[in-house]
Amino acid sequence: MDFIFSQNNLYILIIALVSGGMLLWPVLMKKQGATSVSVHDAIELANQKQAVFLDVRTVEEFRTGTIPQARNVPAAEIEKKLPSLPKNRPLIVVCNHGRDSAKVAAKLRANGFPEVVSLEGGLNNWTKEGLLLSKKG
Repeated sequence: MDFIFSQNNLYILIIALVSGGMLLWPVLMKKQGATSVSVHDAIELANQKQAVFLDVRTVEEFRTGTIPQARNVPAAEIEKKLPSLPKNRPLIVVCNHGRDSAKVAAKLRANGFPEVVSLEGGLNNWTKEGLLLSKKG
């Protein structure tokens, strides 16, 4: 009976630790500078602070549709394009799902760009919100 009781307690302890870790994960990511913004916050940032949308998808993907006024800087070319990016305006990095843009945003912050965020959920969230994409080329 003692073995079953302690085994059940072990399972409860493991579940509690995993749950706690999942709750702390977003807080830890924020402290590491992995910031992202919602679609509505991104629009507000663009309107109020003239933030620049950087679409880090490939040129081919960019041409199929992107956020109006977005600049295409493919993730593979970000290092060599650093000098052409504005440091005096906030940057909103965009990809399809938000994963690649988060990596690029972290890289930009590490290279001295003070205000860089990733669009949460990428273009998928943009279109889910009913916002239009503009075709380029």
